[in-house]
Formats: sequence, C-alpha cells, structure tokens
Amino acid sequence: MNKKVQLQDLGRKDYKVTWDYQEELFKKIVDIKIQNRKDDAVLETPNYFLYVEHPHVYTLGKSGDMSNLLLSEKQLEVKGATFYKINRGGDITYHGPGQIVGYPILDLENFFTDIHKYLRLLEEAIILTLSEYGLQSERSEGETGVWLGVGTPFARKICAMGVRASRWVTMHGFALNVNADLGYFDNIIPCGIKGKAVTSMHVELNKQVDEEEVKSKIVKHFQKLFEAEII
Repeated sequence: MNKKVQLQDLGRKDYKVTWDYQEELFKKIVDIKIQNRKDDAVLETPNYFLYVEHPHVYTLGKSGDMSNLLLSEKQLEVKGATFYKINRGGDITYHGPGQIVGYPILDLENFFTDIHKYLRLLEEAIILTLSEYGLQSERSEGETGVWLGVGTPFARKICAMGVRASRWVTMHGFALNVNADLGYFDNIIPCGIKGKAVTSMHVELNKQVDEEEVKSKIVKHFQKLFEAEII
C-alpha cells in the first residue's frame, strides 16, 4: 500500500484545464489497477493532492438541478464567470479567487475502502484547520461539507465538498472560502439548499487571512488523519 501523496499547487488555473488534468491523473491510477488485476501484478498506484484557485466559475454536479443557477448565459458573461456540468456528486457551487480548492486524487485501496469515511476525514481536516483560527465548525446532518452555527437560525456553510469515486479512486474534493467574494454565491442556490447562508474565513474573523498558511494547516491535518506521507 502506497501512502505517499504527491502535493501539487497549481496556482490560479482555469477550471476546465484543471478538470482535464484531474481526469488524466485519475485515468493513470485506474489504468495501473486494471493492469495489476489483468497481469496479477503489484505495481504501486500513485496518489495526488492538488491545490488550485479558479477564476470565477459555477459547477453543477451530476445529480444537480439546473434551476439552482440563477443567471442566464449573458449574465454569466457580464460577471466574467463560466459554467460547467461535471461528474462529481452534489449540486451547484461556486469557485473563485480567495477560495482554497483541494482535489485529492487517491487510490483509497492504499488507505481504506470506505467513501463515507473518506468524506468525513476530509471534513475533519477542514474542521481542525478552522479550529486553529478560533472558528468552531461542524458537520450538518445529511449535508456534506463544513458549517458554522448548525442548529441556529444563522447556519452558514464555509466549505463545500463534492467527490467522484470509481474503482476506489477519488477526484474532485473541497472548496474552502478563505477570502472569497461571497457576492458570487447570490447567483445560485448553493448546493441546492435554500435558506442557508454561505460564509468565509475573512468574514468570520473580520480580516484578510493568509491563504498559504491555511493550505499548510489543511495538509498537516490531512496527513495525520490519512496516515499519509506528503511528498
């Protein structure tokens, strides 16, 4: 079992370009697994953790409802945003500057074969990171992601999650609002959940937050929770 995870920070990159790159890495891992089964071989499968920041973009998961996008094609253009229907779980979300997006592309057979556990550990890495900034976050029952103020009239989502898994290989991941412009969320019904707000670390802390510092904290907790070796 290969628990080494290659960390790559792609900087700011177009959503479609990054999606294509994810698919390339995903296919590479799956192809090795197929070859191993065919030849009764034991070639190691690699694991990756991609960090990226996207220009303004809305993405709709495979089970999502198109009506949760509240903009026409022309309005998207005016806002300088793009839109993609994609192959992850979940409904609609927004990505943009000031948001940390993480895409773990893992062969879960190197770690454990449990998608539920995988999602809960991703959430836990974010919860532990936020706690280092004095932000008490938690899960909301039946709603993937990380929230503040659960059980109060002021429940607000700070981190969205949506993944795809096939042959125990994962792609897509999480999007944590750090210094994000929350105005862009007004153009959608985030994750298809009506009546719940979205927030960002800089709003909760009333200051700009060092994104590189947040990234390093997430990786630290990810490494410990997954018993991984980051390379």
